Amino acid sequence: MIEFSCADFSFPLLNRRQALGLLHILEFQRIDIGLFARNPSYPPSALMEAPKEFTQCVIEDLKSNELQPADVFLQIGNSSAESSANDPDLATRARNREVFKRVVEFSVALGCGHMTGLPGVAHGDYGRDFALAASEAAWRIEQCSAAGVVYSIEAHIGSICPDTASAQKLLALVNGLTLTLDYGHFICAGEQNAAIHALLPFASHLHARGGAPGRLQASVQENTIDFEGMMKGLCEVKYEGAIALEYVWVDWEGCNRTDNISETILLRQRLRDMAEAHRQRSETSAPR
Repeated sequence: MIEFSCADFSFPLLNRRQALGLLHILEFQRIDIGLFARNPSYPPSALMEAPKEFTQCVIEDLKSNELQPADVFLQIGNSSAESSANDPDLATRARNREVFKRVVEFSVALGCGHMTGLPGVAHGDYGRDFALAASEAAWRIEQCSAAGVVYSIEAHIGSICPDTASAQKLLALVNGLTLTLDYGHFICAGEQNAAIHALLPFASHLHARGGAPGRLQASVQENTIDFEGMMKGLCEVKYEGAIALEYVWVDWEGCNRTDNISETILLRQRLRDMAEAHRQRSETSAPR
């Protein structure tokens, strides 16, 4: 049975406890934690300065709102280019690794078995940049595997993997690499749903929100993502991860033009209905 989570960073105008309280009101049992430099509720700097205190505070806040973490999503810099995983500067990559190790410990302490990171960006030398993205992803997988955590990358607009072809290329290079798959980034760039469906076997986590060509985020009514085909594909690959409702509110790519609470409720119900229909069909067609 597919579980649904919600991103804490869908509601950035609320403080941490307010956002967790809202997720509880919306009857979510799972949460995606955005450990972002730009997220005042969960900045990596706070974890690095006081790891035990920060971790214990988060554990207590989650418990008081009856929430379990589905994913810890790490973005060290204020943008995808700042402190990127494949930064050409060796000292920057070394600092990133120290942060990553601490975040693995944080995830384990929270009882979260999944982490997401960004693959890196282009820094002017594509061959070198892609190779660094692959080597850093491989190192991160080693760290996570040793701790019993699954690691994935989110291929996204502006990254070293902006399309399905480059995502497939990185997956082929890095043994054990999985995806936090967000159809919206590919649909926005004009790719076809069928090409994105082909990535489902590599997905260990999913981000879901409406999207359309030229629009990274859209209402359910305006959405052109083939969620029906996505749910069918997840059923076929026997997907066991969570689907995170990930509407965001940020002045980037027009992602501040939706009513996130309403759209989260509407899309979750639509996905639940699709999942239940596929479950029933599967049971009906199973040999007796």
